[in-house]
Amino acid sequence: MEIKLAKTAGFCMGVRRAVDTVLDIAQHEKGRRIYTYGPLIHNPQTIDLLKKRGITAIKSIVEIGDCANAVLVIRAHGIAPDERKKIKDSGVKIIDATCPKVAYVQATIKKHSALDYTVVIVGDRKHPEVDGLWGYTEGRGIIVATLEDAEKLPLMEKVCIVAQTTQDTAHYAQIVKIIKKKSPQAIVFNTICSSTERRQEEIIALATEMDALFVVGGKNSANTCRLADLAQKQNTPTFHIETADEIRNINLMPYERIGVSAGASTPNWIIDQVLDNITDGYGVPNKKAGFLHKLWLWAVKTDIYSALGAGCLALSCMILQKIPVDIPSIAIASFFVYAMHVLNRLMSTKESGLIGSFREISYAKHEKYYRLAAVISLLVALALSLANSLLSFLFLFFISIAGALYNMKILPGDRRFQRLKDIPGSKNIFMASAWGVVTAVLPALNNDQIFNVATAVAFSFTFALVFIRSAMSDIMDIQSDKLLGRETIPVVIGKKKTQVLLKIIILILLIILLISGATGFCSSLSFFLVLCILYIWICFRLCDRRAGLSGALIEGLLETSYIIAGFAVFCWYVLG
Repeated sequence: MEIKLAKTAGFCMGVRRAVDTVLDIAQHEKGRRIYTYGPLIHNPQTIDLLKKRGITAIKSIVEIGDCANAVLVIRAHGIAPDERKKIKDSGVKIIDATCPKVAYVQATIKKHSALDYTVVIVGDRKHPEVDGLWGYTEGRGIIVATLEDAEKLPLMEKVCIVAQTTQDTAHYAQIVKIIKKKSPQAIVFNTICSSTERRQEEIIALATEMDALFVVGGKNSANTCRLADLAQKQNTPTFHIETADEIRNINLMPYERIGVSAGASTPNWIIDQVLDNITDGYGVPNKKAGFLHKLWLWAVKTDIYSALGAGCLALSCMILQKIPVDIPSIAIASFFVYAMHVLNRLMSTKESGLIGSFREISYAKHEKYYRLAAVISLLVALALSLANSLLSFLFLFFISIAGALYNMKILPGDRRFQRLKDIPGSKNIFMASAWGVVTAVLPALNNDQIFNVATAVAFSFTFALVFIRSAMSDIMDIQSDKLLGRETIPVVIGKKKTQVLLKIIILILLIILLISGATGFCSSLSFFLVLCILYIWICFRLCDRRAGLSGALIEGLLETSYIIAGFAVFCWYVLG
């Protein structure tokens, strides 16, 4: 089966700008009540998440009551001048998140209305954007929704024609043609958003390539409904779905190639869930390759793959430090990492609400069994470390307590930082440090080795690899993390700066491995571990989530960077 994700799927510039504006206010103006003038975007799931962040959609300024301590955000669709004046007169603080493309149409209408033109707005009569645009016509505007509406228009001398920014380009062209026949002197503005045009072109192209199409987005989203309609006109089986759960009732077996697109108000996390459900629901034929693929994905989803990766890193760190390979040390790393990952995911699943990753559905369904497996794994890791040495046990016990406290509220009251996880970027640093300790430091302690340069190099190798892999996942989850109020590194400093930071870390790690191997501080394995760096560099392409891959597959590919450390050990043994 081939799954192809449209490059244009997901938030458009105007929607992303509006959502980011609201979330920035929620983050930096803690004491204020936050409102949006109407639903911020046409996506019920995102609106529910915004409600949980204390952001309320209103229909009238009267609903606010006391405006002194409130902020009202004008959504991307914009509003009419009369409405804006009422809001301003109320005294509430206004934040304008009108899409710049919509603002351009408003300015065009305002200018030509002042010049005594009759403005024809081609769009959906009940759409909030059209309602706002009509307010700029000074009562002399005409809304045209269908070809029949255009045919009924009288002969007009001064006519200005504009379109709702999410209109169908072909439909707009037909209406313009009809009006121009009656009024050849009409001035026509192509005000359809370029993003909308690209989405429509891409959905038509996908319809000719794929056996079936899934269009993801709110049933009340005009641009999403238009995409679904365009796809259906190409005689391609098309499914307009709002959530990934709807896929369960659809038989995917007849389709070998499936295309996925989404409206401008559809968040990435819903698109990711759809890709995951299509992959799961297709049912790979029961061949050996299909079975191995399913087994691999199962290991990724259950965090067993992460545990295997920790074992590979522990093995490579021991050889780097030129200490004998110790099987219990490998087991300690694997069991500890599995336990911490599972326990922290169980905690985060309860907080994520509607946003559920490919893992969280299974974790929520089998919580009791996951929790039992995690506790047993942690006890096994602690027992093995105690058998090795008391110092090793104390190290592991300390980081286990730190891991347990990570999601727990330590400080009372309504403080910003109540838990360790509330510290911006803490997840990446704490997780990488814990992995570094169990894969590099504990094996050294178990072999009575005093900390030296080799131990520092081994710790740095694991720390950098885990930090990079964790931050790359955060880059892909930046949209959902913002909605949930998680201050990850990409949320705090931005996607581009995070990518630059990771590239710098990769370069530093490369230099450390090459120098430590050349100087003899570490074993020659350091040269082979460069394979991990080369692989991570390739994985940077996955950060934009435009490969049409499911979340499980992407996470599995990222975590394979740990497994490659084990492969590097194999190559080192074979070659000498």
